[in-house]
Amino acid sequence: QVQLVESGGGLVQPGDSRTLSCTASAFRFEPYAVAWFRQAPGLVREMISCINYRGTDTYYVYSIKDRFTISRNSAENTVYLRMTQLNSEDTAVYTCAAARTLEERCDMSVYRHWGQGTHVTVSS
Repeated sequence: QVQLVESGGGLVQPGDSRTLSCTASAFRFEPYAVAWFRQAPGLVREMISCINYRGTDTYYVYSIKDRFTISRNSAENTVYLRMTQLNSEDTAVYTCAAARTLEERCDMSVYRHWGQGTHVTVSS
């Protein structure tokens, strides 16, 4: 059974950084593309970043480009989202998702396996 567990959310001061983790439970991440989605209050969920199964292709939505970095660590079976320069518009529930695919482009994958999400609140 594919299980994903997010961690790292919480209350963050504007301008600070935070790293979210997405860990695979009971399966190996290698043949999976992994994406981070977020849903801000009152808005629809959107994919903000993804990384392909080899870690050679990444995608960032414009609003987080140059502030967030996605990476994967096979030894730890974990995908990370490093978030910097956080502002109030980054307040959201962040959820990771996985797609078993060998597609080179992670943004072309269909994500069928989802975590429960972790809340990030940016506020002073």
